[in-house]
Amino acid sequence: MFKTDNDLSHVKWVLPHSPIRPVTANMGIVMPSWFDIQSFGFNTTEDEEGMRRSATLINALIENEIRSGIDASRIVLGGFSQGAAMSLLSGLTGSHQLAGIAVLSGWVPLKHKFKELASPNVASIPIFWGTGSVDQLVKLQYSKESSEFLTKELGFPALKPGEFKGLSYNVYDGLGHETTPKELEELKIFIKNAIPKL
Repeated sequence: MFKTDNDLSHVKWVLPHSPIRPVTANMGIVMPSWFDIQSFGFNTTEDEEGMRRSATLINALIENEIRSGIDASRIVLGGFSQGAAMSLLSGLTGSHQLAGIAVLSGWVPLKHKFKELASPNVASIPIFWGTGSVDQLVKLQYSKESSEFLTKELGFPALKPGEFKGLSYNVYDGLGHETTPKELEELKIFIKNAIPKL
């Protein structure tokens, strides 16, 4: 859908699939998952090992793009749900200053140690954050606490009108654990600002 937008015709899209693994919260069924989830209430221990393994895979993709000639400042990392959590973990703890991070229905993983893992100057990476007001999996309160963690603990400025750098936190009324055309349109605008045509 984004490829049909002429203002994004210069963008190379890399859409990785997560590894296949058993997911405890889903009765141990083997399915695509960046890491194991013990329960959907987020009150249990996180799969730090699985998250770090996936972050290594994602950062290897970034390194491949850089080796192929794309500057890190022209790379936007993004994802939905687990992919959003991994985008934050990979993008804010990696060794490169990216053009932006898109978080759809996500959360900050490993919050208890994220601050010590974060790269220097991460607060200068623009973030688009979209979440549903009635998300049944990543509850609004949890999403809000995660976004506040970025502003209070990592120093991300809240986005001001007419500005691009900072955290743009957007709640979509009536939206569950899914996306909506309005959110996708606003995401397109974010990507156009992050990596404009040269």
